[in-house]
Amino acid sequence: MSMTRTSGLLLPKPRYRGATGVGAAYGTFGELLQGRLPEDDGDFLVTFPVARWSVATFRTDPGVTGVKVWPPHKRKGARLAEMIIAETGERIGAHLSLDSGLPEGKGMASSSADLVATARAVGNALGVDMPPERIESHLREIEPTDGVLYPGIVAYHHRQVRLRAMLGALPSMTVVGVDEGGEVDTVAFNQLPKPFSAADRREYAWLLARMADAVRARDLAEVGRIATRSAEMNQILRPFTMLSDMVDVCERVGGLGVVAAHSGTMLGILLDRARPDYHDTLAATASACAALAGNVAVYQSLSFDFGS
Repeated sequence: MSMTRTSGLLLPKPRYRGATGVGAAYGTFGELLQGRLPEDDGDFLVTFPVARWSVATFRTDPGVTGVKVWPPHKRKGARLAEMIIAETGERIGAHLSLDSGLPEGKGMASSSADLVATARAVGNALGVDMPPERIESHLREIEPTDGVLYPGIVAYHHRQVRLRAMLGALPSMTVVGVDEGGEVDTVAFNQLPKPFSAADRREYAWLLARMADAVRARDLAEVGRIATRSAEMNQILRPFTMLSDMVDVCERVGGLGVVAAHSGTMLGILLDRARPDYHDTLAATASACAALAGNVAVYQSLSFDFGS
């Protein structure tokens, strides 16, 4: 720690006075695939990153005690910030602000994005490296977590907060999304027993292998088929009333498939942005979805450049 001179005395100078850090994390539109594998603790998901973010701003302040968070209900972010501060061995007061474009309780990884953005902001302010593995070690003590710590599409053990595999990247797709309403408490949802049979678990293993191949081949049609099947299999756990209607619309407009927020309230139709009649198809899909659900939102999935 550096020193400052006051009245002839050398006193410790606070290392982090006024330090500010900013961090961001993307959200998801549900999952391309989610279920349970035959192995023990086999709960997994395959992420579907979209262009919506949570941004965290962390500013140290010697005039406060602990971490003051805004909005006030996002106490998980404050708890995470305090855990990281404790690791430094310092006694630091701070303000944490979370600005998110992700609705809460809908299955868009809003809480995961908030926490990952917070960890990155605190790390940036305090000069502490925050690789994914270090962030995960803290998140395990807080809640199940989506795989938004990693770029691209990943297979992730969300209840264990552990990466299973990096699958790669896909061309950007459009998602025409509907919301069935209400909110889902992800922590409570992940405590529910999973009613998947041994045959279901074998099918999930087969679907995961297919998904890995499809991402590697950048096969959007196959990705859409797998996403639709995953949404259908999840009906036994958390049924969507509009799923069959959304599948019908998808088939009618020639969409790639239907993607679900398996622990949320959102359903979406996947569209290939490279198709020649994309704009007409988007308009037709949005109109059909609006007839089903009223409000419709359009999202773009994120693509990632990992080089050749």
